[in-house]
Amino acid sequence: MLTMVSRVVVKIGTSSLIYPNGQVNLQTIDRLAYTLSAVKNSGCEVVLVTSGAIGVGLASRRMTARPKAIAAQQALAAIGQSELMRLYSERFSDYGTTIAQLLLTHDVFDYPLTKQHVLDTIQTLLVQQVIPVINENDSVATDELAHRTTFGDNDQLSALVATQIEADQLIVLSDIDGLYDKDPHQFAEARLVPVVTDPAALAEASAGGTSSRFGTGGMVTKLRAAKAMMKAGKQMVLCSGQDPRLVLQVLAGEQVGTRFGQVKEETR
Repeated sequence: MLTMVSRVVVKIGTSSLIYPNGQVNLQTIDRLAYTLSAVKNSGCEVVLVTSGAIGVGLASRRMTARPKAIAAQQALAAIGQSELMRLYSERFSDYGTTIAQLLLTHDVFDYPLTKQHVLDTIQTLLVQQVIPVINENDSVATDELAHRTTFGDNDQLSALVATQIEADQLIVLSDIDGLYDKDPHQFAEARLVPVVTDPAALAEASAGGTSSRFGTGGMVTKLRAAKAMMKAGKQMVLCSGQDPRLVLQVLAGEQVGTRFGQVKEETR
């Protein structure tokens, strides 16, 4: 049985979608489609924030290293985004679910009119039981532009989307299964922190960089996302993206990964 969560945002990182050898993890994509379709069918509204465009672009071009040139990265993002959506469309269709793509830049949320248009679109899709699939528009978003376009990473984007649409919970699927009291890559005695209820504690948490050459996120960005959710009075759960079916356990109220925010006991 799911918890009182009626609207959830699920974010999945590149490291969960791409194997270390650079190939696309089709099993993860299939399990993600199955899981989010099951959640939608239960009556809970779902929004997916996905990374992976450049990673999929690298795989489709049979490249093993991310290019340094911004234009080359943007070209890969354009190639990979269409392929990523093709994979998502196929897998979600297998479970009877319709999805819709939204590519966003920060400007959208900086201006009230465009922000309202996006929020209206998301709301309409959810009413129609369509799952919005959101990604940053990497083909046009760049720090080199004169105006602000980038979110910096999809962790920040997912928290912004979750707070703007008043989602009850943000679930971040990552290559790390939660927040630890020490860096688990360096200390064997590191212990998982199951619950964080005080935003001030996040400043003292250990934070490392991304462990994948295909992604741009890291623990720092995830803690920022958690802080944004807690400030809004919402929850965020950080857990492993190795098997997206964990989302069902999170929504059932089971202890999975690290839960940021006050724990709610109610069920429906």
